[in-house]
Amino acid sequence: MPTTPTELLKSHFGFDTFREGQQETIEILLAGRSAAAIFPTGSGKSLCYQLTALLLPGLTLVVSPLLALMKDQIDSLQAKNISAERLDSSLTEEKYREVSNAIRKGELKMLFVSPERLTNERFLNLIRGLQISLLAVDEAHCISAWGHNFRPDYLKLAKAVESLNVERVLALTATATPKVSDDMAAAFSIQPADVINTGFYRPNLEFRVSACQGHERDQLLLQRMKERPAGATIVYVHLQKDAENTAKILRENGFNAAPYHAGLKNELRVATQEKFMAGKIPIICATIAFGMGVDKADIRYVYHYHLAKGFESYLQETGRAGRDGAPALCEIFACADDCTTLENFVYGDTPAAVNISSLVNELLDAGDDIDVTARELSSAHDIRQLVVSTLLTHLELFGIIQFDGYYYSDIRFEAHQTGAQILAQYSEKQAAFLRKLFACGKKARKWITLDMDEAIERSGQPRDVILRAFESLQEKGLITLQMSGYRQRFKRIEPNTDRPALCKKLVDLFNQHEQLEIDRIDAMVAYAEESICLTNRLLTYFGEPIDPCGHCGVCKGDAPARLPKRDATEIDPAVLEQISELASQYSKALGQPRQQARFLCGLNSPAITAQRALRGNPLFNSCAHIPFKSLLAQLGSIQDAAESV
Repeated sequence: MPTTPTELLKSHFGFDTFREGQQETIEILLAGRSAAAIFPTGSGKSLCYQLTALLLPGLTLVVSPLLALMKDQIDSLQAKNISAERLDSSLTEEKYREVSNAIRKGELKMLFVSPERLTNERFLNLIRGLQISLLAVDEAHCISAWGHNFRPDYLKLAKAVESLNVERVLALTATATPKVSDDMAAAFSIQPADVINTGFYRPNLEFRVSACQGHERDQLLLQRMKERPAGATIVYVHLQKDAENTAKILRENGFNAAPYHAGLKNELRVATQEKFMAGKIPIICATIAFGMGVDKADIRYVYHYHLAKGFESYLQETGRAGRDGAPALCEIFACADDCTTLENFVYGDTPAAVNISSLVNELLDAGDDIDVTARELSSAHDIRQLVVSTLLTHLELFGIIQFDGYYYSDIRFEAHQTGAQILAQYSEKQAAFLRKLFACGKKARKWITLDMDEAIERSGQPRDVILRAFESLQEKGLITLQMSGYRQRFKRIEPNTDRPALCKKLVDLFNQHEQLEIDRIDAMVAYAEESICLTNRLLTYFGEPIDPCGHCGVCKGDAPARLPKRDATEIDPAVLEQISELASQYSKALGQPRQQARFLCGLNSPAITAQRALRGNPLFNSCAHIPFKSLLAQLGSIQDAAESV
């Protein structure tokens, strides 16, 4: 087998030379140090860990939040005879066992998992003690609260690196401001010299902006399609219905276009993407669900039918154009009304202060040992699960609680032989241990349910030892093991908490994050109206100012776009009366102004979803065109007036 990076590059990946930054990153990792690779979208970040993994002993773990990206990469690696697999919730129990056995036997070079998997009790038992030579963290900007897609589970990756004795880390992203880059480096102990940033400038991309009213966009898009040479095209929209409508209009005017969004059946999404990749469908009208992991080099146009939600998203989405180095055009149809939709999503995610307080009180009233699930907390306090996870992470960072691991509350197994036959295959000491465990099972017709607390007490062994025993039985084909009821454990480590002060601190944090997202939207509006080089304005945000590029719309002589003012539609008084009546019937889902504003703006919440009778109500989404903030203020005033009577 080839033994140098250059030899492997040719023999396994079919390339003669490295792209910028790749060899430098690989050499840092091979020297035993951690690294960060900040490369533009489509510039070969994944090769840095794929090639390195082949030159290192042990296992390379790849953490990615994108299931589709994992599947695509694994298919590509396996086609090159590189042993790679994934562990995720979509696997059958049989496939899970197959991958688990390959891990135990040291047959895998690369294993792809989600960030949440690294806090999974079953998974940690599986890999603990193995040599993990490299942990590659994709979308590593998610570790930073300043990033555009903060995910609390990423903050726990740094602890996982320590507990699993990971030898080196590779943090990867295409969108990192200097502040985000610093956060990534600090989290994974990466030295400044080992942060490889190849720059964001793409000289073949031409950025343009066209200001318009919302109703003008369809004709503007058709005009662009007709006047420009045909080429592979992505049209990005905000909502699923917009993807459907835009594709329909294009088809009606003779263009071969298809929609792509998360609401489509998986088979149709996969088929649509494959046809686009093969050139059979040249135009995709998509939400941001499309694009991650799509390695199509000859995309000539990326149109933003609606404003992007920030520079990070815009850079990532336009980065899918012109990967072959040939000229490509990226144009925004900028309309100020888009801000309403983008802002509504941001404001709708922020939990109400009363819900934060009720959640904190439940946790702190639980005593020293806290046993919860994000789903239960989400449902009980009407806060989205991802936001609940963020809140729990903040409580950890504040030193109020300490994460004590995920665990399965329900463990059951089906025995394929009699108890006596199973025990006969073990030594006297091992059989005695297993006999105690089997005695803690409650047998039904097929499955035996294990009482874990009783098993711990009878055997005198901790959970992880007991679980490893059952995993071993399954590995030998003696039982089929099933685990469910995924829960989180925390320990309360600060007994004297000033609850009002803590809740205010959390409210302030969520409000700061909300404002950060609103600022991103405002920055996109300012960009759309920019009077100097558009490329420079975009790159300056990422700490890479350049001289005027000479090839964006402004540099080519376009007049600065001037966006028409936002639609200032007033709230229909009848709607306010109707929502008040509805709230009196469904106080848990609509009792607060923020809940009512979400409902009127068409934003689901756990409490709204739980009420079937609300799902088809005509008031839902009736005020989507009205800014959330103004709607919330008016609903709050109405409630204040009612309470003062």
